[in-house]
Amino acid sequence: MTGPTPANGEIGVRRRLKTVRVAVLIPAYNEEGSIAKVVIQSLAHSDHVIVCDDGSTDMTAKIAERLGATVVKHARNMGYGASLSSLFQSAMDLDVDAFVTLDADGQHDPAEVPEIVGPVIDGAADIAIGSRFLGKGSKVPGYRGIGIRAITNVSNRLNDTDLTDAQSGFRAYSRKALGAVAPSDLGMGASTEILLKASRAGLRIVEVPVGVSYPPEGSSRNPFFHGGEVLFSSIKHISILHPLLVYGVPGFALLLYGTYLGTNALRIYQEAHRVVTGTTLIAMGSILVGLILCITALILWIMITLIRDPQYRNDWSAGSRAKVASAPAGSPLALELP
Repeated sequence: MTGPTPANGEIGVRRRLKTVRVAVLIPAYNEEGSIAKVVIQSLAHSDHVIVCDDGSTDMTAKIAERLGATVVKHARNMGYGASLSSLFQSAMDLDVDAFVTLDADGQHDPAEVPEIVGPVIDGAADIAIGSRFLGKGSKVPGYRGIGIRAITNVSNRLNDTDLTDAQSGFRAYSRKALGAVAPSDLGMGASTEILLKASRAGLRIVEVPVGVSYPPEGSSRNPFFHGGEVLFSSIKHISILHPLLVYGVPGFALLLYGTYLGTNALRIYQEAHRVVTGTTLIAMGSILVGLILCITALILWIMITLIRDPQYRNDWSAGSRAKVASAPAGSPLALELP
């Protein structure tokens, strides 16, 4: 559904003497108190507004629809990342030049859409992130600011970036970026996952100063749960990228530690004919866990290599088919592949 009329939509963004078309994407969950203002203001600065109603139990979806937004509905609450994924998929069919995501609780000002979309429209970036820490006088609560900076530091190390606000939901995407960074993470870890995918795809990321206005009642997201969710999501993505580092190194260390303890326990038994039960059990446990981690690391590394590298995958497939072709008729191997 188209938002404003062309005459109204043209006031949204003008770059380099040409009018461009912008879609605003809004994930929402039980935001009936703020969704009307956000949708109306977004329509004034864009050509399309799509709201993903993430299983809300209030009037969020009906209000957004009545005001002219296209609404994508989830039957149940699935999470922030699932909402972004649905929004990205729905928006790809639109004839627009850029896409902007912002929150439904009113903390982002849709009037800043032209500013944040500017680098994408000008071709200077594939993704522009609205930073709350770049000098617009944004008042971020102390505990929230500490958490955002901590998560941003983790994200920067993971993605080799130098951002100030990796958790901002106010972002602009080019069409190329939108097709490359759709998140698989259902929760709040999607923000970090998007940056990870963007970094690996070689997309250009810049930050734009934006303001923020938190609702008086506070965010509906528990900051501690949010932080923990993002942290575990980051660990998950690191383990996918570097399974030998995440699982193999600790596993090998445990193997060495268990071997050391086991050797000492064996020496004591030989010299004093005494079984050191505690040391022996710790040694056995360390060796067992170490072996499990090392095997896990090896299996994941092989699987990820096959998935990521088409050449390995093609070689493996060709080798399998060659074995089947040379197998005797009727043998189990001959029935493996069509």
